Amino acid sequence: MSVELNRLVVLIRSGGEVASGVAHKLTRARFRVCLTETAEPLAVSRGVAFCEAVYDGEKEVEGIVARRVGSAAEIHKLWRESRIPIIIDPGARMKNILKPQVVVDAIMAKKNLGTKSSDAPLVIGLGPGFKAGRDVHVVVETNNSERLGRIILEGRAEEDTGIPIAIGGLTHERALHAAVGGLFQTDKDIGEMASAGEAVATVAGQPVKAEIDGIIRALLRSGTMVEKGTKLGEIDPSGDREDCYTIRPRVRAIAGGVLEAILMRYNV
Repeated sequence: MSVELNRLVVLIRSGGEVASGVAHKLTRARFRVCLTETAEPLAVSRGVAFCEAVYDGEKEVEGIVARRVGSAAEIHKLWRESRIPIIIDPGARMKNILKPQVVVDAIMAKKNLGTKSSDAPLVIGLGPGFKAGRDVHVVVETNNSERLGRIILEGRAEEDTGIPIAIGGLTHERALHAAVGGLFQTDKDIGEMASAGEAVATVAGQPVKAEIDGIIRALLRSGTMVEKGTKLGEIDPSGDREDCYTIRPRVRAIAGGVLEAILMRYNV
């Protein structure tokens, strides 16, 4: 199948942190990118997540702007402006209208929520839950290992370890999780400092305390209903506020794998 690369349409399922990094790179590469999302995204790394546009109408990440839209006509308008349309479409039904050359499942659910290899000429699954050569054409490794960003043409990605990326030698200590289910509330924001032992939020009235000193790099939106075990946020001991709004190296590596897979298929 032949297509001009600057007219290639990529539909990305999700507007979370990883999906946003992929969308950013592909938009910079002049592809026509559209993000689909749920009506209530649960991103915690909101400083670098285009899904914030679902709530706020618009979100900028490193110079690229995404805007919430409601129709295919609006999608084409934003492409002419080199912006990313994001539409509430959890079932990705927009693929039947846009007829994308590429579909990327970046939901990061650790299981396949319905993506099929018949969804587009090239279907890419990110991380665990997909089998290349069966339900998708390509899998991109997302685990923080030596295989990070590698494209897999047959088989599966590594299983998720559940271990956060180490910063300053700290992993699990950096993450905030819900000990109970209920209403998440906070008066803190991304980019603010937190001290060890400080309650940075509550869930069902119970305090969620930081284990370490650092900057709040990620934090769920206040007023969100969560289940027990939900990741609520992340503390970065480096204290660099700019990192809260910068795409992480891990995400750039994954995005590079997606770009490589697309060029392998279409740059002929």
